[in-house]
Amino acid sequence: MTHTTHDGHTHTHNEHCGHTAIEHNGHLDYLHDGHLHSSHEGHYDEHVLEVNANNPATCAPVECACGHQDCGHERVPHGDHVDYLYKGTLHHVHGDHCDNHGAVKVTQQ
Repeated sequence: MTHTTHDGHTHTHNEHCGHTAIEHNGHLDYLHDGHLHSSHEGHYDEHVLEVNANNPATCAPVECACGHQDCGHERVPHGDHVDYLYKGTLHHVHGDHCDNHGAVKVTQQ
């Protein structure tokens, strides 16, 4: 099975490292500088949240006060784009509004 690795990553992710952890396909991924990192056999894999029924990539306008411009919300790779983590929900900037791309289970933040 092929997978994308994050080469040269010296940080060790764990429950005390300070990075947000998201449950994804039965394991934890850690958000780090707009990447989802998953520990795998001595290195970190790059993961992307799949577009699916729980996390669609549809136009679903949602109230958003910040517009996600230098707001500090973490970037989350989702399908072929990037969303922002806002109170356990993925927000996607779309024109003059944000779309709700579904909830994720954050286990530490």
